[in-house]
Amino acid sequence: MRDWMAHPDVMPILSPGRHRSPRRGACFMEFASYLAGERWSDHPACTHGTLAHLARMVNDLTSEAGRARLTPLIPSVIGLTSDDPLLDVMLAVRAASAALPIAAEERQWSLAVGVHVAMIVLAERDDELADESWELAEAALRAAPAADAWAIRFMKKVGPGRPGMTVRQCRDIVTGAVDGIARACGVDPDERLVALLTAAVSDTARLVGTTRDEADVRVGADVPVTV
Repeated sequence: MRDWMAHPDVMPILSPGRHRSPRRGACFMEFASYLAGERWSDHPACTHGTLAHLARMVNDLTSEAGRARLTPLIPSVIGLTSDDPLLDVMLAVRAASAALPIAAEERQWSLAVGVHVAMIVLAERDDELADESWELAEAALRAAPAADAWAIRFMKKVGPGRPGMTVRQCRDIVTGAVDGIARACGVDPDERLVALLTAAVSDTARLVGTTRDEADVRVGADVPVTV
C-alpha cells in the first residue's frame, strides 16, 4: 500500500531532489503525482515530459524560500499533457528567452544556437501559438546581440543539421537555460525561475486547451445531426 494511503495525514514538504516517500519530502513533480493520485514518482503521466523536466530543475535550483512560492503552481500542471511536438519547442524557447539576457557568455552561445534552430521549426507551423513563440525567440536574440551574431556564424560554419528538433534537444536547452539563470550574477534567480515556470505552465495550458478545443470541434463535426 502506498505510504500516503496508509498514512492519510502525511503531507509532503517541497524540497530538492528525489524522495522515496511523502514522509521524506517531495519535489515539485512528486507532489504533483501525489495530488493526481498516481504512483509516487517524479515522472508522473499527468504532466507533459518537458514541462515536468523544467519543473524538476526549477524546484532543485531555487532556494528554500523560492521553492515555497512554487507550491501554488503544482495543481495547475496536473492534466497538462499533449502529443504535439510544438510544445517541446515552445518550452525550449520560453526557457532560453528567460536565460539569454543574463546567462554567462558561453551559455548564451549554445542557447542562441538552440533558439535559431527552434525558429526554423516554428516557421514551418502556421498557427498563432507558433507565431507567438517565434516572436519571443526573436526578442530574446535581440536582447543578446553578441550571442546572436556568434550563433549565426557558427551555424553557417557547420552547415544545416538534421531538420526539426528532438525532444532531447529541447530538454537540453531547458537544462542549460535553467542552470544559466540559477548561476547568473547580479539578478534574483528565484524570481526569474518562478516566473519562468509560471510562464511555461501558462504556455502549456494554452496549447493543451487549443488542442482539446480542436478535437471537440472534429468530434462534433463527425456526430450526425438528427431532426
